[in-house]
Amino acid sequence: MKVKVTVPTSQKDISLKQFQEFAKLGEEHDENFLQQKMIELFCNVRLNQVLFIEHSEVKRVANDITEILNHKPEPQYRFKIKGQEFGMIPNLEAMSFGEYVDLDTYIGEWETMHKAMAVLFRPIDVKHKDKYTIHPYTGSDDFAELMQFMPLDIVMGAMVFFYRLGNELLKATQNYLVEEVREMVTTTDNNLPKSMDGIIQSIHLQRETLINLIELQSTGLDNVLHY
Repeated sequence: MKVKVTVPTSQKDISLKQFQEFAKLGEEHDENFLQQKMIELFCNVRLNQVLFIEHSEVKRVANDITEILNHKPEPQYRFKIKGQEFGMIPNLEAMSFGEYVDLDTYIGEWETMHKAMAVLFRPIDVKHKDKYTIHPYTGSDDFAELMQFMPLDIVMGAMVFFYRLGNELLKATQNYLVEEVREMVTTTDNNLPKSMDGIIQSIHLQRETLINLIELQSTGLDNVLHY
């Protein structure tokens, strides 16, 4: 039986929903099953038909898809789904408390990533050259279902964006706290040991918090693709 296999050439050819289905599999399955599921989910081939594909071809296709999934694309701030243009929140510093809480809640798991993307990206209302405004936030449910069909490269680009942002914040925080320590050294004498303990503890807490915010990008894919 001849089985036609259409292999994605980039993350643009893979939807967030397809990757979420793959991410559900976890690490408890063996390599052969995961390779079959890759072809089923990303090449739109029924699982029972994968058995009729040559073993060497299954291995080759699975390896090609793995390379595609491991790619870290550049962030993209605008994209279209079914003719509707979406844009990333233009000013993250102006994010509302509701947006922040929902984004922080959903972005940590692939299962809820479409909801996180519905917070981060919304329909563009007005645009002029590179600037634009987006639809007011009234909850992630407004566009969460549609976001399941967004290209995976947009999602991965957003993760890269937050990874870089987290690194910059981490460096900035460390530099700021180092300056605080230096000032403490020059202005404090008798109370120095006690004050230093507090500053050092603050450095560790700040660093741990920021690392937790950015570690998803550096470890999430490795966990999903480890087989």
